[in-house]
Amino acid sequence: MKKKKKDSKGKLFSVYLRKTKRSNMKKSILLLSLFLLAFISCGKHPTAQDNEAEDSLSLLVMQIKKCSRLYTAEYKVRKIITHQDQLQLKGTLLSKSFDLPVPVAGTRQVAIPIEATLKAYVDFSDFSEKNIRKKGNQLEIILPDPKIELTSTRIDYQGIRSNIPLLRGRFRDEELENYERQGRKAILDDVPRMGMIETARRSAAEILIPIAEAMGYPQNHITITLRKDFRTGDLQKLLDATKTETEHERE
Repeated sequence: MKKKKKDSKGKLFSVYLRKTKRSNMKKSILLLSLFLLAFISCGKHPTAQDNEAEDSLSLLVMQIKKCSRLYTAEYKVRKIITHQDQLQLKGTLLSKSFDLPVPVAGTRQVAIPIEATLKAYVDFSDFSEKNIRKKGNQLEIILPDPKIELTSTRIDYQGIRSNIPLLRGRFRDEELENYERQGRKAILDDVPRMGMIETARRSAAEILIPIAEAMGYPQNHITITLRKDFRTGDLQKLLDATKTETEHERE
């Protein structure tokens, strides 16, 4: 009887051990499955978000590049160039040259109005993802350097005022054209003080912000900036001299 009791106790103990091992194994398998599931799901989700963000930026770049050359500002400038001169007597006497004023002939004076058109534009042909910075939900679009071109200049012949003494001749067309060139240079020298670069930035923002908004970016999270804060010396480099045209109009 004692042996049977011992045998039955031993069998019960071994069954209990087998059940415990199976239970522990099931728990281990369950925990391992949950761990793998969590690892897989956490691994895939950010990648999908990253791909979505990259696709969104690529699409934004593509939409902005469609702007091509975007004219953002136009200035009409009127500048008056003044000039006066005395008749000079030039020659050579006893192998010595001389250049003397002739006061009796009087002094010619002229005021010439010069009208010019200046335009600022931004060329987006080379725009890329390098021009976009995204930090969290903030989007910064860095504009390519604006360019400024002098598209036309003309002399307002009706507005010319002159004072020519009787003994002096009128100003020739060649002289007036030379004064126009001086006026054009004076206008270009004034560009840094006109604020055209900031106007170009604001105008570009009015075009680009709606494009970014259409892509799902809130307006208050979008910033349009320039590559740098352009100083007076830098602005001369932004002048596009190849686009300058000259008009001469007699009215």
